[in-house]
Amino acid sequence: MSNQPIETNQQTLPQEEIAKGQEIASISLLKKRIRKFKTLKRGYYSFLIIVSMYVLSFFLMFLVNNRALIVKYNGNYYFPVFKYHAVEEFGQSGYGEARYRELKKQFAEEKKGNWVLMPPYPYGPIESLLEELEGTPPHPPSKEHWMGTDDRGRDVFARLAYGFRISISFAIILVLIEYSIGVSIGAMLGYYGGKIDLFGQRFIELWSAVPGLYTLIILTSIFRPNFAMLVIFIAIFGWMGITYYIRGEFYREKAKDYVSAAIAMGASDRKIIFRHILPNALTPVISFGPFAVVGGIGSLVALDYLGFGLPPPTPSWGQMAQVGLQNISKWWLVLFPLGALFVTLLLVVFIGEAIRNAFDPREYSRLR
Repeated sequence: MSNQPIETNQQTLPQEEIAKGQEIASISLLKKRIRKFKTLKRGYYSFLIIVSMYVLSFFLMFLVNNRALIVKYNGNYYFPVFKYHAVEEFGQSGYGEARYRELKKQFAEEKKGNWVLMPPYPYGPIESLLEELEGTPPHPPSKEHWMGTDDRGRDVFARLAYGFRISISFAIILVLIEYSIGVSIGAMLGYYGGKIDLFGQRFIELWSAVPGLYTLIILTSIFRPNFAMLVIFIAIFGWMGITYYIRGEFYREKAKDYVSAAIAMGASDRKIIFRHILPNALTPVISFGPFAVVGGIGSLVALDYLGFGLPPPTPSWGQMAQVGLQNISKWWLVLFPLGALFVTLLLVVFIGEAIRNAFDPREYSRLR
């Protein structure tokens, strides 16, 4: 008998390939979707830009502000960015808050060791510059005022920067409230079904028939609107859409074996809904979230443009668009607010498209 080894058709895989295959097999579906999202460069880079700008907007008080960061006066240090200081505290004439740009020039001329450290862009969003600038507003863009001033002498760049933070914050808070209400109600309708679902659907249909925009205009004309009031008013009429998707997801998920196993183990309805089913039913929420943010920004801009939004002199993109329409010949009052709004909405839409593609269930279907 020959001692030669018997040849087979089986091939031994290298250890590196086996380890790689095990690593790929252990990747969760969420991680696969995140990796897919990162490969969609247009949406991923838009996400990084929006997040970076939004985080940076919370430091605007140190970057774009007419209050000084630090004042050294007669051996003492003051931090006006955090605290109000009257004009007499620094030897200025007049009344009201200290004028820090004038104070900086004054200290530089006196040369007594006093100094003022101003933000990189030393103008505020609600500050009127009528006494400093020559001529009548609006003033065109210049070296000092990058995007000019509006019809009341306020710096356009400063108002745009603060308006970005207000618009994004408003939209995010609005979407969180709307989705919290809509997801909770949709989950209960889809999980319990029966009469709860029947009467719940009829209530949603009736509530959807209420003209939300006209009701909101009536309410804001009676009450003086503010940020919180507008969020609540719009959320009351904006939560219904997501309930249909969550209800359908719960109907699909509750028929699966893991839900039956949880019920057999004695898990409470609350635990089954929010711990077991809901994490597997969040695909519509995540996919539609960026587009809901676009709708939230558009709602605030529309209300501000119509005069039923945030009260003046709050830096608002809708109010700035209204000023641009009233001064249509001043190109900077039209181009910069509408351009900022267009670019912001475009970036958010790119994010939404990328998330929708990354969370597409057909991408990871076993039937492919």
